[in-house]
Amino acid sequence: MMEDYTDIGATTPEALEISRKSRTLISEMIGDDTFEDRIKQRCVIATGDPGVAEILRFRGRPGEAGMQALGESAPIFADIKMVQAGILKKGHNSSIKTFIDQGDALAEEQGITRTSAGVMAWQGKLSGSIIVIGNAPSSLLTLCDLMQAGKVVPRLVIGTAVGFVNAAESKERLREIDVPSISTAGTRGGTPIAVAAINE
Repeated sequence: MMEDYTDIGATTPEALEISRKSRTLISEMIGDDTFEDRIKQRCVIATGDPGVAEILRFRGRPGEAGMQALGESAPIFADIKMVQAGILKKGHNSSIKTFIDQGDALAEEQGITRTSAGVMAWQGKLSGSIIVIGNAPSSLLTLCDLMQAGKVVPRLVIGTAVGFVNAAESKERLREIDVPSISTAGTRGGTPIAVAAINE
């Protein structure tokens, strides 16, 4: 697979050479046989931690689902602006919006997190979209509630919520739902992993 690989984020000869060298090194550690291997490679490169490959979980052929959705310009929703900023803006025609700042009045009224309120505010637009949650477990739990109630059916969910309060639990719930997904096991996760997965 390495022979036909191009990194659309690397645009100069030096950047391309660094990308190729990184891929060669990581592919020898992880393998290079499947789309999931490619996603693992990119997440490992983004974090500098080969152990990340061991905590990644895949459900429902998420690579293929994501590529098809991007090919059809499905919108992308991110939990926070840091995730939005990291998502490549070329190679696709999808809009990229965030949950944060979209439901502030609702958050204040109900006493919930701003990212959870953003999920609720956008819920009418989430079916058919790609959702990338790199930080906020509360937003992933709210999304899981909506998916389990049949109110939202995304094309792909990348859930790498991080931390010690509800992060592991939110991702376990995601893996129970019949939707293509990429997630991390346990408390580890964060923006670099989520962004690397969607950019791959």
